[in-house]
Amino acid sequence: MSTSQPDTAGENSRESHLAGAEGALLRADGLIAGYLPGVNILNEADLYCHRGELIGIIGPNGAGKSTFLKALFGLVRIHEGTVTLEGEDISNKRADQLVTKGIGFVPQTNNVFPSLTIEENLEMGCFQDPKSFSQRFDFVTDLFPTLGTRRKQRAGSLSGGERQMVAMGRALMMNPSVLLLDEPSAGLSPVMQDEVFVQTRKINKAGVSVIMVEQNARRCLQICDRGYVLDQGRNAYTGSGKALADDPKVIELYLGTLGAKAS
Repeated sequence: MSTSQPDTAGENSRESHLAGAEGALLRADGLIAGYLPGVNILNEADLYCHRGELIGIIGPNGAGKSTFLKALFGLVRIHEGTVTLEGEDISNKRADQLVTKGIGFVPQTNNVFPSLTIEENLEMGCFQDPKSFSQRFDFVTDLFPTLGTRRKQRAGSLSGGERQMVAMGRALMMNPSVLLLDEPSAGLSPVMQDEVFVQTRKINKAGVSVIMVEQNARRCLQICDRGYVLDQGRNAYTGSGKALADDPKVIELYLGTLGAKAS
């Protein structure tokens, strides 16, 4: 796939996907999926993520972005197509099985246990492997020092941005190879949004591949290695973050005046 010019939907995009997806850590091929039988939200959506990549998924409201992420994590039924992790077909496997295999997921809402402390939330993150708690706690609090210094504070008393850090930290407790983030900046102040993007890049640089769905499309494209523009449940454009952010059609259709000013 060219990194200087986005691919549009169609045969060329499909060929690019098949070529680029060779050897990918996580890939989705031709996903058709939805919440109800016969009512599909995804319509042959493709994606691949190589080890060490940060992938962004953007698009208009109702495009199927969060559904795509949930289908990857076994929370939405896949009717056709496949999801593979390191060559193994993991389509429609249970979420707890996927956690064991190395996929972490951070939902957009209700992503912490408010009555538990920060430390207890992180303990819940490694309940399948409690012996690893000490080692993983050190890893997570090295990324998010505040979680270590305030480990006894209840999560319900934290700000929205701080709760997001707890949720991301808990998902990292099982040492995932890939982390799925659903709208991590949603509902946060501009300052905390910037902090979430900084921390997401920090997680990625620590060796975790990241796939993030994000409404703040401009900021997402600034930090991601590659991006997918999803529209009506299928890939509309794909390319490097920079190529998508600079493409006049992507700006006009998906980034609006904010994208034009940034460009």
